[in-house]
Amino acid sequence: MVPRYTRPVMAAIWSPENRYRIWFEIEALACEAMAELGEIPRESAATIRERGDAAMAAFSQADLDRIDAIEAETRHDVIAFLTWLAEKIGPDSRFVHLGMTSSDVLDTCLSVQMTQATDLLLGDIDAVLASLKKQSLAHKYTLTIGRSHGIHAEPTSFGLKMAGHYVEFERNRERLLTARKEIATCAISGAVGTFAHLDPKIEAYVAEKLGLQAEPVSTQVIPRDRHAAYFCALAVIASGVERLATEVRHLQRSEVREAEEFFHPGQKGSSAMPHKRNPVLSENLTGLARLVRSAAIPALENVALWHERDISHSSVERNICPDATIGLDFALMRLAGMMDKLVVYPEQMMANIESLGGVVHSGEVLLALARAGLSREDAYRIVQRNAMETWTKLGQPEGRTFRENLLADPEISGRISTDVIEAALDSRLHLKRVDERFALIFGEG
Repeated sequence: MVPRYTRPVMAAIWSPENRYRIWFEIEALACEAMAELGEIPRESAATIRERGDAAMAAFSQADLDRIDAIEAETRHDVIAFLTWLAEKIGPDSRFVHLGMTSSDVLDTCLSVQMTQATDLLLGDIDAVLASLKKQSLAHKYTLTIGRSHGIHAEPTSFGLKMAGHYVEFERNRERLLTARKEIATCAISGAVGTFAHLDPKIEAYVAEKLGLQAEPVSTQVIPRDRHAAYFCALAVIASGVERLATEVRHLQRSEVREAEEFFHPGQKGSSAMPHKRNPVLSENLTGLARLVRSAAIPALENVALWHERDISHSSVERNICPDATIGLDFALMRLAGMMDKLVVYPEQMMANIESLGGVVHSGEVLLALARAGLSREDAYRIVQRNAMETWTKLGQPEGRTFRENLLADPEISGRISTDVIEAALDSRLHLKRVDERFALIFGEG
């Protein structure tokens, strides 16, 4: 991911320094487990730990260059690292990587990095949840028009609209926790996963120390269905980001103008038109969501590896693991900030509710007529006729409001009273269950 959309805290997880630090930790823990089992001298395990820790603490660009130089010759990244590590440790390095295969290090390291990244993403979602809860509670009783097909439907609460996104991100948090559990997996099982040269207790020891679970059957690699499920979870979360961003983009349109992104002092919207206030954050989030979702298909295709292992997945994961997590991290934090500072215009929301002359209340009038004894079909015909009369002549000299048309219709006035019509046209009717909904969602009134 380009620096523009990268937070340093997430980028650090995917840095070479962090990767090599984890590689060494896996090797050192395996040596300590072997020492506990009496397979290598305890003194050697202690030397490996001490000198390796010191080397990692002093790790610099010179060390990166040295490892790269070795890899240029060996054409093997793990061997290059082990050769560099042997230079730092000395003779006891002969016990490092004993009985292990490269994937034991690579896959277990990837699991650690993915769990580290996921913990950041969980914090990001918490920030989104906090901003959505803030807006939900602030606008619990703020009336706005609900839309279906982009067309005015019936009034709703803007707070309830925000609460809908809140519960979606609660589900996304659960999805991410499930995905974290799937990829928090360790494999220290040898060349084709048979433990022929390793005691399973070594894998169990390393897994416990790293906060992972041992993979039941790892062949030579951890099965990629775990990773596929993870990236599908990220894709679903990205879609939730886009759904909310799309809502903000629509509400900020000049013709709607019910809410908009915060416009910072000194901010410019257009190089040519000084009046512009564009939804640049939500548009940016829409694009980032597309990038995160793009990782799902190659992750699914990585599941079908040849036999016990090939490396067709490797080049894919070197790209999608950092890019998808970095992109989603940035998107979630941008979304949290955008929603926290969202500017809401309740007066414009109310004006939009009434902008079609009151026809948005047609459903309640339909119900009132049905309660008065008309068949639903007849009630629908009468109400639609009055609604269309209002709609088609809106703004014209001879045009009348929906209320006026209803009161003038003899098929209606003889069946329901003016008070019933007035009650049916009251937008506050649509707030009568909002306290119940909020108690269910937030556990408070």
